[in-house]
Amino acid sequence: MTLFGWIQILVYCGIVILLVKPLGGYMYRVFNGERTLLSPIFGPFERGLYRICGTSDREEQHWTTYAVAMLLFNLAGFLLLYVLPRVQGLLPYNPAGMTAITPDLAFNTAVSFVTNTNWQNYGGESTMSYFVQMVGLTVQNFVSAATGIAIAMALIRGFARASGKSIGNFWVDMTRATLYLLLPLCIVLTLVYVWLGMPQTFGPYVSATTLEGAQQTIAVGPVATQIAIKMLGTNGGGFFNANAAHPFENPDAISNLIQMVTIFAIGAALTNVFGRMIGNQRQGWAILSAMGVLFIAGVIVCYWAEAAGNPLVHALGLDGGNMEGKESRFGIALSALFAVITTAASCGAVNAMHGSFTALGGMIPLVNMQLGEVIVGGVGAGLYGILMFIVVAVFVAGLMVGRTPEYLGKKIEAKEVKMAMLAILCLPLAMLIFTAIAVVLPSGVAAMGNAGPHGFSEVLYAYTSAAANNGSAFGGLSGNTPWYNITLGIGMLMGRFLVIIPALAIAGSLAAKKTVPASAGTFPTDGPLFVGLLVGVIVIVGGLTFFPALAVGPIVEHLAMIHGQTF
Repeated sequence: MTLFGWIQILVYCGIVILLVKPLGGYMYRVFNGERTLLSPIFGPFERGLYRICGTSDREEQHWTTYAVAMLLFNLAGFLLLYVLPRVQGLLPYNPAGMTAITPDLAFNTAVSFVTNTNWQNYGGESTMSYFVQMVGLTVQNFVSAATGIAIAMALIRGFARASGKSIGNFWVDMTRATLYLLLPLCIVLTLVYVWLGMPQTFGPYVSATTLEGAQQTIAVGPVATQIAIKMLGTNGGGFFNANAAHPFENPDAISNLIQMVTIFAIGAALTNVFGRMIGNQRQGWAILSAMGVLFIAGVIVCYWAEAAGNPLVHALGLDGGNMEGKESRFGIALSALFAVITTAASCGAVNAMHGSFTALGGMIPLVNMQLGEVIVGGVGAGLYGILMFIVVAVFVAGLMVGRTPEYLGKKIEAKEVKMAMLAILCLPLAMLIFTAIAVVLPSGVAAMGNAGPHGFSEVLYAYTSAAANNGSAFGGLSGNTPWYNITLGIGMLMGRFLVIIPALAIAGSLAAKKTVPASAGTFPTDGPLFVGLLVGVIVIVGGLTFFPALAVGPIVEHLAMIHGQTF
């Protein structure tokens, strides 16, 4: 580890913190229906969309109606995205002549982008046409991110309202998230990325002659527009197979910094929106502090492990940190930081190969996902995910003092605790059961690129990434097989909708409750004690659930490395 590396990390953290309040304030005004600078531009278009959809911004929905609208919208997106790559050979804007993909890969891809996972069992530049990348993948990048923000807003209203029957309107929340937040920011980001050197063209792939005289085809396309929403919406699916390690997706240190900041920007700012809507911004800062403690701990361990290097390489007389699988233009510090950010935020983009990290360095991205993607998390998903843990944390606090648990004046009763535990436990259910089957199934084992603990970690990482809706991978696993395409797709659906539905149920239940005034016995939830309790609950629940699996993979691999053994 170096001083310069830590300065880079601290600068990044400082920028994110500075963005929280202004961006949070802007989102608060947007979702409250207040006038903003963009209202004259997008207001008429917004109202026109409501008329087409047969709704209005004054019409609100019960949580069940909200959930049905969300599910039907996502089903329509899935069907569209399944069909497009199956018929892409017949569609325009296909200069490379891409043909139809297999049904199981189309299923996996459609589920992946609808659930904001963006797991890619294909190489974008060698599999998907420009049309599919734009009309299919990029559009889903917008609406899947908007869906996550909408669910977060619905749950926030559940805490903020009293004796109500509605939690907002899904169509209004999704429209406002897209028009006033995602779209304008992506327009600006696209222009910046083009200025930094990202391609943005409908022209054909470029042919070039190498120094050796061989012919090389260089893939280009409408890259910048997809990368803008890929990062801002914590989607992560790249235009190219190498993702953010590809120079056309991430040209230099400036683009790398912008992408890292945009991954965290909305998720971090939503904590401020939460504080504003409940009338106490300290509550939002407390949630962000808990996220920050877990994030910094992950950065320290990952950076230390990668900077320390591989003992097996050191035994050969080669000193230095672990640069395997990393881009020299980013180095160890920014590669480790990016890995922690992308797995803390449910993004899944990578600027280095996680499978080439040291055992402990690679364990941190795995742990980030297994904690439920609540360390900032995906846009919206991180906030409603950590609110599930908050319900459990105040329940534990209530048990310790013998009081009925309450949070923000709302009594937390059996229904809320059950729904929260359902949302939390569905993740290890999907991650561990599919992993256990895959490592004994011949077709599952055949796709593993490595034997022993690292091979096990490849499979565990894949199902963890899918259920956590992250999308990153240990690249040694060949996932484009019927078994992995189908089971990873099922894991993505479980990790998305078995969390969203309980979250909406909690929102509806809380919105209907009266607010109880704070008393002398009320547990304060905006101070360091609550932050510590929340961090402890997240770590303990995640640790008890996943530690046996981690011990089989990364920990055994680390012990083997320091004793000079390989697998």
